[in-house]
Amino acid sequence: MNHFHVAAGVLRDVAGRVLIAERLCEGPYNGLWEFPGGKIRDGESPLAALCRELHEELGIDAVLLEPLMNLSHSYPDRTVTLEFFLVSKWHGAPAGREGQRIRWVAVSDLNVDELLPADAPLVAALQGSF
Repeated sequence: MNHFHVAAGVLRDVAGRVLIAERLCEGPYNGLWEFPGGKIRDGESPLAALCRELHEELGIDAVLLEPLMNLSHSYPDRTVTLEFFLVSKWHGAPAGREGQRIRWVAVSDLNVDELLPADAPLVAALQGSF
């Protein structure tokens, strides 16, 4: 079974909303929403990977990041280890640079049914703490 190590960011604005991005891919998870980020390359730290991914996907430069939560999730064809970081300061205005839609959502309005299954424990944690 394939294993992927991923860094993802929970961008939080001054109103307390978080940013989610539409997943554009081939396969069963196309069109679901996720927290922005991506695979960690060999020799790359999770923090460096997230900064790279946020720049590539959203056109922003993350300034203030802190570890938030780590978790693993098994899909039918892969296992994913996710390292989430809270991103509370960045330069630039987030925009979907790869054709994906993005939106700001109140934490209380996050719906696990429209997010990747691996994000469900993070949503529960966010809704219990923010």
